[in-house]
This record gives sequence, C-alpha cells and structure tokens, in this order.
Amino acid sequence: MPANGEHSREKINGEASDLKKERPISPRSNASSNSSTPSSKQLKENDKPSTPVSKSATPTSTGSATPGTSGGLKPVGKAPPLVAPALRTPLSMASPYPPFMPNDLASAGAAYANSMLHNNISPGAYRSPMGMPGFDPHAAHTRAPPLPIGGPIPGGKPAYSFHVSADGQMQPVPFPPDALIGPGIPRHARQINTLNHGEVVCAVTISNPTRHVYTGGKGCVKVWDISQPGNKSPVSQLDCLQRDNYIRSCKLLPDGQTLIVGGEASTLSIWDLAAPSPCIKAELSNISMLQPTPRIKAELTSSAPACYALAISPDSKVCFSCCSDGNIAVWDLHNQTLVRQFQGHTDGASCIDISPDGTKLWTGGLDNTVRSWDLRQGRQLQQHDFTSQIFSLGYCPTGEWLAVGMESSNVEVLHHTKPDKYQLHLHESCVLSLKFAYCGKWFVSTGKDNLLNAWRTPYGASIFQSKESSSVLSCDISADDKYIVTGSGDKKATVYEVIY
Repeated sequence: MPANGEHSREKINGEASDLKKERPISPRSNASSNSSTPSSKQLKENDKPSTPVSKSATPTSTGSATPGTSGGLKPVGKAPPLVAPALRTPLSMASPYPPFMPNDLASAGAAYANSMLHNNISPGAYRSPMGMPGFDPHAAHTRAPPLPIGGPIPGGKPAYSFHVSADGQMQPVPFPPDALIGPGIPRHARQINTLNHGEVVCAVTISNPTRHVYTGGKGCVKVWDISQPGNKSPVSQLDCLQRDNYIRSCKLLPDGQTLIVGGEASTLSIWDLAAPSPCIKAELSNISMLQPTPRIKAELTSSAPACYALAISPDSKVCFSCCSDGNIAVWDLHNQTLVRQFQGHTDGASCIDISPDGTKLWTGGLDNTVRSWDLRQGRQLQQHDFTSQIFSLGYCPTGEWLAVGMESSNVEVLHHTKPDKYQLHLHESCVLSLKFAYCGKWFVSTGKDNLLNAWRTPYGASIFQSKESSSVLSCDISADDKYIVTGSGDKKATVYEVIY
C-alpha cells in the first residue's frame, strides 16, 4: 500500500508522468487563504455552457484565522425561520456551470500558498515528479509498503493526507497496514464504456439494479443501457427545463421508476419512467406487450431561479432541493407541494446529502459553510465555517464521517460530532463532485483538474486515480459498489468497473 506521499496505488489508462504538476512548497492547513472569497468565474471555453449569468458577490467567511481550524464546528441553538416560497426574494442568478467554478488556478502552488511544511521533507521534494509506470488493467499489481507508524515519509515525497486536531495542529497521517486491503476495498478501476452525450454532462446517476445510466446536459437527460457493452446510443431522451438550460442534478427514487430533475430553472421535473405507451409495442409470439416510455407526471415550482443539487429521503416521500438563493426547499412528493424551506445559507446552496436513517441533512454553500439540519425538528443543528466555497459533499452511509470538496482544491473529512478532521491534498483545482461507496469504506472525488480520485475512509489513503480529458463535473457509484460513472466537460460520461 502507498505511504502518505505516494499518492495513488493505480493510475488508469497509462496516465502517469503528467498527472502531477510541480508540487507546491508546502500544503496549507486552511481551506484557502484568509482573504475574502473569490467570486465565481467562467470555465475554459471548451468546458463551459455558453449562458453566462451574473452572480452576487459571495460574503466573506466567518471562519477562524487560526491555522488548521478552517472547518470550525458551530452548534446552533436557535432554529432558522421557515419561509414560504412567495416570501423569499431570490438572490441574483448564479454564474455559468458550475455556478461556483472559478477560472483556471494559476498553479497548484496557488492552492497551497502560505502554508506549513512537514519537517521531514525538504522544500525541493515538493518539486519532484511523482510519475508511475503505465497502468495495465490486466497486469498483476504490486502494493507499496505501508508507512510505519510515526515514521518518516519514504523517498522524500510529500504527504498528502493530514490530521488536523481540535487545536489546529496538523500532522501527516501514518496509514495503517490494512489501509488498502481487505473486504470492500477496491484494487483499481478500469474504463469500460464511454457515453457520448453531446453536451457538457453536469449530472449523472445510476439505476439500482445497475442497468441504466442517466446523463444530464443542456436541456435534456439521456438514458443509457450499459448492460449491453456495445450499446453506443441512448435508449431514451427526456427533454427537461428549456433547451438552453443545463441540468444540474437528477435523482432516482429508490423504486427506480421515478426520476427528479433540477437545474437552471425555477421548476423541478418529476418523470414517470414506467409509464406505458400505446404507441410503442413489441410483438412476441403474437402477444402485444406495452413498453414503458418516460413521461413528465408533475412539475414543482419554487421562487429560486435555479436548483444546484437534489436529495431524496430514504422513504421516497420527500425531495430536498438546493436553491441558488441559499434556501433548501423541502417538497412533499405525494402531494407535490412545498412544505418547508430551510433558511441559513447566505449564498447559493451548492450540494446536499442525507443521512441513511433520513433524520439529518447536510448542505454546503457558496457562503463557505457546511450546515446540518434536524429533519424531525425542522431546525439547523451545526455550522462548519471554512475559508473556501463548498462545491460538493457526501455523508458516509455507515455514519460518523462527512467528506467535503472545496473550491480551494482540498478535500476535508469531518467527524459528525468531534472537532478533529482529515485534510487531503491531491486535487490541483476545484473539487466539483464527491460520492461515498455504499459500503462506506471509500469514496471518490472529481475535479476541474480532470481527475477522479478514490480515497480510503476516513483518512484518505489514495486507492486509485484516473485522469480524464476534461474537467470532471459529476459522479455516481452504483448501489453494489461495482461501477462508477463520471460526467465531464468534453460532453461525455465515462463508465468504470471497480475491480476488487
């Protein structure tokens, strides 16, 4: 297994020598510098949608300036008001997709400036290339020796995983010997399919059982049958929102028969995927069988001009939408009505996840905060303050850990009750999406640096890494943890098989 500094056990598709640029002088303990939050900027021309929209200035974080304490835990004793949709005036519309994506960072060094240096590593070591031999998915794979507990980083390579204590002390993590072995821990992943959507793929989701992949782009969601390896065309297309508006999120209900779609519009679309159509028939042994064809069965309209992310309650009764005005809208799916709005974020709510028991919600925002909400009492529980905008997050299905992806390029793994955390430094730009495996033992993150990283929960040992050809905007993991799907700026989705 790799030591903390040997940043990946496997590279996919032979991408190796160019995966890492010159390393910065040192990683930093804050999520970003203590200056005011940079405003959102546009993607490179070949990665972005072409519908620029103005965005209000992001408020400065209230986080601590003490090194290592960028994610402070702030209990909230007073419940925020619940506001009817008509009473909220939306903030200005967010910028192009992602609404929270800045321009190209000048270098990885900009992401780690003003930092502390691990005292076992010379500054020159951070500028050493970290290449690996080309990756053959069919070859035998060796594991690097484990890092001895308390020992130095082998080979002078920089650590990428740090433990940050409650008092802000940051130390490289000594990975345990079983970090990359044992049941449920992948060995690597291999690309098995490319789904050419034709527009930037801002949202992806996988059906359960694994058969269909849904890819959201400009004005539509396309449905792909990945059970047939040679299938290169979508089996269906769901025209959503308006033609020039991007889909930002699509979520399947647990029964697999309903899809909810949100994006650059004030409405959410609810699709019945199992509706029979009298126009489509399959003749088999002289028996006519009606085949399902997706249709819209409802639309939910809010006061916010856009939805950035969606979550569904485990019992399928409630949908939560992250709105561009900072509110979290709570929808009753049976009655198709707005029943509540959680108010707290002072800028757009960008990402969301729900606990497996359906009692707690986690949201991240462009106001540099992560908040937790008690769904039984309808109030905010905690607030974590950072010095970077929050782009993605995921709650571990087995509890305890919350992983957060930052504009600053950091991934931070927070404990749900304790103040200490892990901070991971392998991405070189914004962390745009994040998803836990259903077993809870690992998670993946994707970024504007074209990378898909797989990490061990919670301390972040690098399991594998894949470099794609463009920004990786979205990801999902199948319910059996056997497949990963990513959506990217080069107008396609990529399907990976996870190898154990």
